[in-house]
Amino acid sequence: MPYPQWLLKKIPNYDDFYQTGWALTGLDTVCERAACPNIYECFGARHLTFLILGSICTRNCAYCAVTHGLPTDVSIEEADRVVSAVLKLDLTYVVITSVTRDDLEDGGAFHFARIVESLKKQTEAGIEVLIPDFGGCRLSLKRVVRTKPDVIGHNLETVRRLQNKIRPQAAYELSLSVLRTIKEMDGTILTKSGLMLGLGEEDDEILETMQDIRETGCDVLTLGQYRQPGEEQISVNRFIMEEGFEYLRASGLAMGFKRVISGSYVRSSYGAGEIKDLLEERYAV
Repeated sequence: MPYPQWLLKKIPNYDDFYQTGWALTGLDTVCERAACPNIYECFGARHLTFLILGSICTRNCAYCAVTHGLPTDVSIEEADRVVSAVLKLDLTYVVITSVTRDDLEDGGAFHFARIVESLKKQTEAGIEVLIPDFGGCRLSLKRVVRTKPDVIGHNLETVRRLQNKIRPQAAYELSLSVLRTIKEMDGTILTKSGLMLGLGEEDDEILETMQDIRETGCDVLTLGQYRQPGEEQISVNRFIMEEGFEYLRASGLAMGFKRVISGSYVRSSYGAGEIKDLLEERYAV
């Protein structure tokens, strides 16, 4: 399906983009590995999402451009490299996600925890982690939660009916359980989830899924337009107009979300630092 002209985006200054890229030598970002359409804008503003635990995922979701297959060994030096890049770029808000590592006993939870702890010891940056489901293991979730990142995110990605098609190795109820369990373990941590739209879902299914997410106690929701990153990924089913995204934003706020970030170019970490005010409100209580 051809892209509507109103979806085209102006490319920012290349110099700022390359300066960020040079600071990330030896590290992966989901911005690059997942072919994010916002990469020039975000790198130009020193916004990025670190991709840890390697660059090869054990799962093969229909929408994702990240390479899947047999993962590499986990580098214990990755925490130091992430901290070094954060200091070099003078980041005030850090977002960390990972490939899914079903081959690891704890799903990579200990590695997440080590990086969060290293960042807390050596920087003053806000920390947001976007985690896999860890196979539903409570111990793995607890390892991440007890490090107290400012935000823990876990995405449902799509509506219940399309889960098996879009995320064949994941599960709708399991993802809801992850969000619910985080809140049960530590209600002071902000939780976040996201959906991609344009995969074949109906409007009423979007609202139903948003309500399901909200009932876990989730604080922040992101809604964005799916774009096919390559020929191997599933095709776009439809494009959502900006009026539709605004309607969904208003609907989400009415459901009780503290923040709904909704728009064509929105991704899980797009404009992540914009929720700093929610963190400040939490600390003020």
